[in-house]
Amino acid sequence: MTTFLAHFYTTIPFISISCGFVTFASSHKHLLNMLLSLEFIMLNIFWLMCIMLSHISQEIYLCLFFLTLVACEGALGLGLLVSLVRTHGNDYFNTFSFLKC
Repeated sequence: MTTFLAHFYTTIPFISISCGFVTFASSHKHLLNMLLSLEFIMLNIFWLMCIMLSHISQEIYLCLFFLTLVACEGALGLGLLVSLVRTHGNDYFNTFSFLKC
């Protein structure tokens, strides 16, 4: 029973990560959707790292460092989104060209 739960708890993050990659690849119209799917992928990788490190009885300082980097990445993405919306008015990729900026 415990091996079934261990395989179940490690399979769910892999499925979620693959769903996040599919969402990231299919929602390239808006920057906000892409940032949300990246955060979803990163949180599932964090979940998988915590499960794996607790399974092998290691300390989870690496998970906390990874979570700090994910939070910084999210803040940077939101800052870029705000500056993009302020300069161009929206977050559509089709309405502006990066060569004109």
